[in-house]
Amino acid sequence: MTATLGTIGVLLSLGCWFAFVRGAFGIVRTILIGQSVPSSRFFPVLPRLWTMIKEFIAHTRMIKFRTVGIAHWLVMIGFLCGMLLFFEAYGQAINPEFHWPIIGDTFGWHLWDEILGIGTVVGIVTLIVIRQLNHPRIPERISRFSGSRFVPAYTIEAIVLVEGLGMVFVKAGKIATYHHHNAGSDFFTMQVAKLLPASPNMVGIFALIKLLSGSLFLLLVGTHLNWGVAWHRFSAFFNIYFKREQDGGVALGAAKPMMSQGKVLDPETADPDVDAFGAGRVEDFSWKAWLDFTTCTECGRCQSQCPAWNTGKPLSPKLLIMSLRDHGMAKAPYLLAGGSTDMGGEEVGLLDADGKPDEEKLNAIPAAARAEAARKLVGESKGATGGGEPVVAEDGAFDPEALGAVIDTETLWSCTTCGACVEQCPVDIEHVDHILDMRRYQVLIESDFPTELAGMFKKLETKGNPWGQNAAARTAWIDEMDIDIPVFGQDVESFEGFEYLFWVGCAGAYEDRAKKTTKAVAELLDMAAVNFLVLGQGETCTGDSARRAGNEFLFQMLAQQNIEMMNQVFDTAPGQRKKIVVTCAHCFNALGNEYPQVGGTYEVVHHTQLLNRLVREKRLVPVAPIGEGVTYHDPCYLGRHNKVYDAPRELMAASGSTLTEMPRHGERSMCCGAGGARMWMEEQIGKRINVDRVDEALGVLETAPQEVKKVATGCPFCRVMLTDGVTARTAGTELEDKIEVVDVAQMLLESVKRGDPVEVKRGGKFLHPSAPAPEPEPEPEPEPVKVIEKAAPAAASGGAAKPKVGLGMKGGMKKPGGAKAAAPAAEAAPATEAKPAAKGFGMKGGMKKPGGAKPAATAAPAAEAPEAEKKPAAKGFGMKGGIKKPGAAKPAAAAPEAAPATEAPAAEKKPAAKGFGMKSGIKKPGAAKPAAASAPAAEAPAVETPAVETPAVEAPAAAATTDAGTAKAKGFGMAAGKKRPGAKPVAKPAVAEPAGDVEEIAETEAAVEAAAPAVTETIAPAVTEAGAAKAKGFGMAAGKKRPGAKAAPDAKPAPVPAPEPETAEPELPEAEPAEPEVVEAEEPAAQSPDGDARTIAETGAAKAKGFGMAAGKKRPGHH
Repeated sequence: MTATLGTIGVLLSLGCWFAFVRGAFGIVRTILIGQSVPSSRFFPVLPRLWTMIKEFIAHTRMIKFRTVGIAHWLVMIGFLCGMLLFFEAYGQAINPEFHWPIIGDTFGWHLWDEILGIGTVVGIVTLIVIRQLNHPRIPERISRFSGSRFVPAYTIEAIVLVEGLGMVFVKAGKIATYHHHNAGSDFFTMQVAKLLPASPNMVGIFALIKLLSGSLFLLLVGTHLNWGVAWHRFSAFFNIYFKREQDGGVALGAAKPMMSQGKVLDPETADPDVDAFGAGRVEDFSWKAWLDFTTCTECGRCQSQCPAWNTGKPLSPKLLIMSLRDHGMAKAPYLLAGGSTDMGGEEVGLLDADGKPDEEKLNAIPAAARAEAARKLVGESKGATGGGEPVVAEDGAFDPEALGAVIDTETLWSCTTCGACVEQCPVDIEHVDHILDMRRYQVLIESDFPTELAGMFKKLETKGNPWGQNAAARTAWIDEMDIDIPVFGQDVESFEGFEYLFWVGCAGAYEDRAKKTTKAVAELLDMAAVNFLVLGQGETCTGDSARRAGNEFLFQMLAQQNIEMMNQVFDTAPGQRKKIVVTCAHCFNALGNEYPQVGGTYEVVHHTQLLNRLVREKRLVPVAPIGEGVTYHDPCYLGRHNKVYDAPRELMAASGSTLTEMPRHGERSMCCGAGGARMWMEEQIGKRINVDRVDEALGVLETAPQEVKKVATGCPFCRVMLTDGVTARTAGTELEDKIEVVDVAQMLLESVKRGDPVEVKRGGKFLHPSAPAPEPEPEPEPEPVKVIEKAAPAAASGGAAKPKVGLGMKGGMKKPGGAKAAAPAAEAAPATEAKPAAKGFGMKGGMKKPGGAKPAATAAPAAEAPEAEKKPAAKGFGMKGGIKKPGAAKPAAAAPEAAPATEAPAAEKKPAAKGFGMKSGIKKPGAAKPAAASAPAAEAPAVETPAVETPAVEAPAAAATTDAGTAKAKGFGMAAGKKRPGAKPVAKPAVAEPAGDVEEIAETEAAVEAAAPAVTETIAPAVTEAGAAKAKGFGMAAGKKRPGAKAAPDAKPAPVPAPEPETAEPELPEAEPAEPEVVEAEEPAAQSPDGDARTIAETGAAKAKGFGMAAGKKRPGHH
């Protein structure tokens, strides 16, 4: 009997094998209907094989759901390795004693058989329980199995369970019958054997059941090509190998280029009659897309993470893929027969000799396939979930209109392209690429898209931004800053000397909330002495929204325009790296990942990454944690698409915030709803995605003990969406105006400023705390000026001369490329040789701290000057105490000889000039320069100070010099021939010339001119005496004299001695801070030995801007 039953079972199994092979051949033919793919899908072979093996053996994708991943691994190993046991059952069904020769009776084989049987049963039972616990009975939309087909799932699970039990019971039956067992290899089955009788027929029946269950699997799979829950056991290996990314990553980041027959379409040569503009028919997809459709296991992981599905939208990534698979499989007979239609739906594939549809060939095609071929891919669907229903033949009568479209329009446009589906898919299906291909066809061919997008497309085409704002408004945020921000083409003409191009983006330039992020990043970069410039009106939208909306040609137009502009910038400094910093996650992704597709390759860094590096390098020092309660929202295009998760969190930790993560964070973060061009479309269906995300954030913050509560993010789009959601959710509640949505950069800026005036770093040089000083009072008899011989900061008494300004430049050196002006020599006795005062910023060689007073060799006692016209402290760089803004006008030169002054009326005092949002009237860069004084004054306003006469020094031949009235001061992007920043060479004394019409273009310390080289360095701030406020720098206490602001002259200037020749200033160790008394004086500016610092100088009537701006460049919008 055993032999007879076994023979029947073997014959039945052979028929099942035939069905399986036929089905496998059919599914390969069906997959190959798709269009060609580029050769990069095949190579490099070894890395792709390694990725496939790694994902298979280590289950790196499936293990993200840990319990399911472990159970699935057991079932997978049992299925694949159990194939040997399945084939062994052919012999056991006929002869119960049969086993494989050589290995079949070894300890290792029996142990392997034992582990496989137990593991398969445990694994499949676990998966069955999980499916039942997550069954979509109530409520339906919570379950990831909603929409999955349970008949195929239950059938496959049952077969696998029977196979696992067959392994156990066949072995246990043989032990019970033949008593061959080993406690080490048969530890479980020998216990089962005790419950079974000794019967060869029983062993044969167990083997026959095992054989027939496996054969049933072959039959069902071979006849149901759309059973992805079964076919993925074979197709998943190929789908992983042919994934888009060669490095093994998921298909996120850059969007797949629009391709036809494996080649990227060129907008200039593409022909819609020949080329596929996206996917308007299922055959327009590539064969890799068809392989995706076939491999879908209907596990629903993508559905569980989809923000559209979870907020009541019709889109489910799983159901979309299932619908495309069912449609493709149903249409395959028509396509395999040679059928094809044009865009109008007319038959162009099967034609007779007269060019008409060949009815004979068409009638040979199953009616169901012909009806399926007539369906639109995207349109109004009849399916409850927007995916349509499979076609079922009924008497050969079909109405394509009644069937509806395969994918509903609302389904297609509900996608935010957040990538959660792609990130979670265990078999590497590329959902987002397929959605974009369908959108491209709808936009470029059908012109069928949401009405809101029409306005966005037009604004991008005509204005270069989705807000429709004028290009001139792109620099409006610069006018609100207290620092100079160079604009390429207006303030600077070269990228030389700059490190980064700061890509502001449309949101960062136009949207009020995003502008706060832009300004925070700019200020932080300035503090850290990072040389950067912006494009200003030269910027155009990167085209991210256009591409995600399907308008591929508009994206390429915008991209080419930006690439041309950026190449123009970087070509001015061919030896430098092309580095770009951006604040928008969408711009970050487009510039870094997508522009290389169209010829623009750059080093792109997100602002959170750059700021995090600056903090690690101690160039930015956040201080004094205040215990803010913060939760962080991961932007999709920063996190999932580009894997930047740690940098923002490290910045928040450095800022002193207590981070509480939302349940959905990291790679499982919930989208804000702005991606995929959804920023510009209204949500008409279901709950708003941004509100759903805000509900999750508020739920976390409500439990936080801190009073200050914020939602942080790193993308301007996310900030807009979350702010709107917070407003909607907290309006009229106790939380109204208590929850703030901020960018991580704002939190860092607050933290860095929190230490002001304790610890603030600007210009890359450290400033010690500034000691508070009392309000200046006029003194009846000022003390004579002293010259300090020890290393100490300079102090000022009497008239304040214009300070050297610049971001941490040594000694206030003149801008590289600027020319020194000659000044009249005075008749005076030789000065006593003294050491120059060591200045702040921790600079070597005793350089003067920007804003500090300059020492003079000798001076006569100063006359008393009342303080009736004192000017309030001017603000700049956001500094306390009124530091002079780089680029502000210097005082007009006085008469060549110092003479007693007469009283000048107060009415002649110029009103405060406002600019860059500065307080107290600091002159805006680019505004007109004050006129020179026409007559001396005894009691002058605080803004007028007679210049101290200084000797003219001829610049060395190595440094290019020009006429004082016409020379441009260059910086970092210097024209050919200009002297590079470096140590100042020894200068020779020059013959004094009358001042005449010559105006001093730069200043330096009088003491330096006569100083010995032996000096020491200090970083103490400068102080003043005799009623003049102390000149502070970068973080001074309020009320201190601003560098460059003119104090009332307290003393009559005395003739100064002729200086000794200038010598280079050596670098010496630091000295303890001291605050002696010195006097300020003007003299030609020395060149900076610090090549990394940014300086500002003046040349004639034209002002040189910061960051290496050419002299005389006017700020946009100012006169």
